[in-house]
Amino acid sequence: MERVERRLLRETAYESIRDAVVRGDLAPGAVVNSAELAGRLGLSRAPVRDALARLAGEGLVETKPQSYTRVTEVLPREVRDAAAVVRAMHELAAATTVAQLTPGDVAAMREANRRFEAAGRRGDIDAAMAADDELHGVLVRASGNRALAATIERYTPLIRRLERLQFARSQARRSVERHDDLIAACAAGDVPEATRLTSLIWRSLEERPA
Repeated sequence: MERVERRLLRETAYESIRDAVVRGDLAPGAVVNSAELAGRLGLSRAPVRDALARLAGEGLVETKPQSYTRVTEVLPREVRDAAAVVRAMHELAAATTVAQLTPGDVAAMREANRRFEAAGRRGDIDAAMAADDELHGVLVRASGNRALAATIERYTPLIRRLERLQFARSQARRSVERHDDLIAACAAGDVPEATRLTSLIWRSLEERPA
């Protein structure tokens, strides 16, 4: 059985590097040095190498053995493919959970949307993305579907990279309005409408220009 400490270090390395790629701190095309990253993170090279291998499988970095590891470019087709998968998972979450949401769940979605709106107004991309994840995460958690949640977790970072590059206050305002409509449907227990709105929200990511 794998030691808990090693697993935690590997997760720490993975999350730190993944977030740096999504934020653009590690820019598309940037060469990644595992020893340098390990030093910056205060970790040994082993969990960093494990994290980079995982990120390569998720399309955020690419590796040529004995040559280089670098951050992948943001490719619109790959983003659209990932967005389609994520959309399908969120649709499934809505379809299977809306009828059983509690008032507390709906209140959590409203609070997340308030934070999303405030972050959009001040142009705080990190806070906006976090609030958006929290809002939709209510439905994902309520589904209790671990495979669904894992699929969303794997492919969402690819989408977020493009969203950050294209973030605009006008788009954020439209998202707030769509979130409000989704929350209203959830509060009413309207499964078909909540599923339709969820599809509309996530499908817009597939249609954004490169």
